[in-house]
Amino acid sequence: MPPTFDSDPRPSFPSVLTFDSGVGGLSVAAEIRKLLPGLRLIYASDHAFLPYGEKTEAQLIDRVPALLSVLEARFQPEIVVIACNTASTVVLPAVREALMAQIVGTVPAIKPAAALTKTKVIGLLGTPGTVRRTYTQDLIDEFASDCICVRHGSVELVTLAEAKLRGEPVSLEAVRAAVAPLFAQEHGERIDVVVLACTHFPLLADELAAVSPPGVRFSESGAAIARRVKTLLGPDRVLDKGPSPVGPAIVTRGDNIAALEPALARFGFAPLEVLDFSRS
Repeated sequence: MPPTFDSDPRPSFPSVLTFDSGVGGLSVAAEIRKLLPGLRLIYASDHAFLPYGEKTEAQLIDRVPALLSVLEARFQPEIVVIACNTASTVVLPAVREALMAQIVGTVPAIKPAAALTKTKVIGLLGTPGTVRRTYTQDLIDEFASDCICVRHGSVELVTLAEAKLRGEPVSLEAVRAAVAPLFAQEHGERIDVVVLACTHFPLLADELAAVSPPGVRFSESGAAIARRVKTLLGPDRVLDKGPSPVGPAIVTRGDNIAALEPALARFGFAPLEVLDFSRS
């Protein structure tokens, strides 16, 4: 049986909250669980406000710190991982001001992509908001100034990843259509590394590999985030061995919530709780 936490949740089992606008953060949670199986992981999804990539910065700044404050008060995590590139490029300063927990954001994996590329042309595949923000350009200027960066923003891939996690069939042609504009741009035929700048996209890793040109590799942030969590917890607080505790899943009210429960359970999150949260 998995360990329980009601009597003493923190000393033996450090508690980490992983947060995303949808189920994309499960790709990050999986990497954290792989590296640190002794953690108590909590998963929170703002499904009611999905997709973040279509929201304004003002909307996200108004909503995300307030929602995370509610979750922090309830679960008292030591670390909150914002497993969403779009949110991380916008709300990190406001979240750090609002919460007591340590905060880990998600940075598009541009630095490792620049180290991997042989052609010096990398693709950046994210939500429309992430690929166009100044924050992302600053990362390119700092870590990939010697590369050409071809960008494409796709909301369709977020929708397809959510559908896949609900157990719905995902058409390769739909994935191909969503990705094709990246490679159709000038220099697109020379792309040899694609940055998956949305945590939903690694959930479509097999489909993306199948529709991309031969030899293209992918760069994403999940493993690096897991290593950062381990560093912040410190060597005396991390259990590297033993069974992974089952953690709760909190989802803000939205459509098709019940269909997500099997997928969340497969990633080690149960039970599913629906949270009503409104800023109106």
